[in-house]
Amino acid sequence: MPESTEPWDYVIVGSGFGGSVSALRLAERGYRVLVLERGRRFGAEDFPKTNWDLRRWLWLPRLNLRGLFKMTFLPHVTVLSGVGVGGGSLVYANTLPIPKPAFFRAPSWGGLADWEQELAPHYRTARRMLGAEEVPGSTYPDRVLREVARDLGREAHVQPTTVAVYFGQPGKTVPDPYFDGEGPERTGCVHCGGCMLGCRHGSKNTLDKNYLYLAEGLGVEVSPETEVTWVRPADAGGYWVTARHKRRRTRHYRARQVIFAGGVLGSVELLLRLQASPEGLPDISPRLGDFVRTNSEALFGVTTPRRDLDMSQGVAITSIFHTDERSHLEPVRYPKGAGFFRLLSLPHAPGDALGLRLARLAGATLKHPLKLLRAALVPDWAKSTLILLYMRTAEGHLRLKLGRSLGNGLQADALTSTLSGGEAPKAFMPEATELAERVAEKLDGVPQSMATEAALGIPTTAHILGGCCMGASAEEGVIDHRHRVFGYPGLYVIDGSAVSANPGVNPSLTITALAERAMTFIPGIGEARG
Repeated sequence: MPESTEPWDYVIVGSGFGGSVSALRLAERGYRVLVLERGRRFGAEDFPKTNWDLRRWLWLPRLNLRGLFKMTFLPHVTVLSGVGVGGGSLVYANTLPIPKPAFFRAPSWGGLADWEQELAPHYRTARRMLGAEEVPGSTYPDRVLREVARDLGREAHVQPTTVAVYFGQPGKTVPDPYFDGEGPERTGCVHCGGCMLGCRHGSKNTLDKNYLYLAEGLGVEVSPETEVTWVRPADAGGYWVTARHKRRRTRHYRARQVIFAGGVLGSVELLLRLQASPEGLPDISPRLGDFVRTNSEALFGVTTPRRDLDMSQGVAITSIFHTDERSHLEPVRYPKGAGFFRLLSLPHAPGDALGLRLARLAGATLKHPLKLLRAALVPDWAKSTLILLYMRTAEGHLRLKLGRSLGNGLQADALTSTLSGGEAPKAFMPEATELAERVAEKLDGVPQSMATEAALGIPTTAHILGGCCMGASAEEGVIDHRHRVFGYPGLYVIDGSAVSANPGVNPSLTITALAERAMTFIPGIGEARG
């Protein structure tokens, strides 16, 4: 393996919330930084107008589909995630909530630091950097949500979301409004509903418009369409990082330090492969892959046959209804014409057993055949469908590992899941079903679920966390509370896999704040190490 003449100070694997924050803060401290990202770099014109444009939207490289949205089907959960320069920020719904106090005190990590106090200033920094702003105005789905809350005696618990969007004057482009002119120009949001397909208008504050943009201005090099395949210690100190570029060219980078920031599906899978080989990182903690969590979500689509209603106008999520102290409900939207999920939806038929789900599906069909038919035949699914996202803070974990059995359909070394501690993620929760039915009644609509939920009972999540959790030692976790990998000086994990409890809300802001905190422990060049 040829040695480079000058090693990088830091090689960062992934450009999502953890990787982009780390890149900027390290560059500000004078370090030479390289970011390797397996996805494409997207300009506004590269994003799809609808999710029927599979070439631009879906990440399935074996079929030469190199879009920004990825679906991963595991035995116990279906994971929705983002791929590209900017990571999950390209496809997330912009929301920037701070978790409730119980998250910071959770036994899984509460003893490692005073998280609520230590993270408070970093949450403020993260919101400023991401351009957080409360959603102005109200949409029809917000009013429906408020009606449901009023019926339940909790109208006071509905509020607008705080999102990473530049609202300004709709459609008007202005010089950088955030960083004293050092950032890119921005355009006022036109409320088209396209946030999760990639913003085509320059309004969504994705990472390539703040942290990563500023980092590149300081000399950080970002290499898109570059997938890291191996990391191993170098004989002279530091690490060798091997990566495969789009055209199958393999390159080797020498790094003094390496930050894994590829998210749960990226970092955990890569580290599991490295752990399994004496030529990789065999001494990583045996806790690798443990304590993988979701936000205990339930996803519904309520499709109305009414032609006078339009669910697609607004940013992706415009309000939030706190249904109780541990759960909430949010209305979610896609833009007009973005009806791909019509193919993956079935009428909501909850039940722990397949037979029960089939019986309920048959019962609903016999009871309301015309309503189901009218909902199935709406010309524009996204315009006619209000997506509901229910989340709660219930604890429960999975374990991720490399599946080696080909008999059950797994490829050798493919990532798979097994049951672990606590309550496993559920596809159906009675309280979530009740809320969806209440919304459906308001819309004269039909509740739907993902086909993987209705047919297989497998839940869906857009917020998978853990797998490289923190601990006081390698017997308890993969990293310490400063994100340093036990047993490997100079290796860090700074992404969603390091989140060590269930926040019960979109975790993007928390990952950003954790990355900001992690960077405070790294001194600038020439400074004494603390």
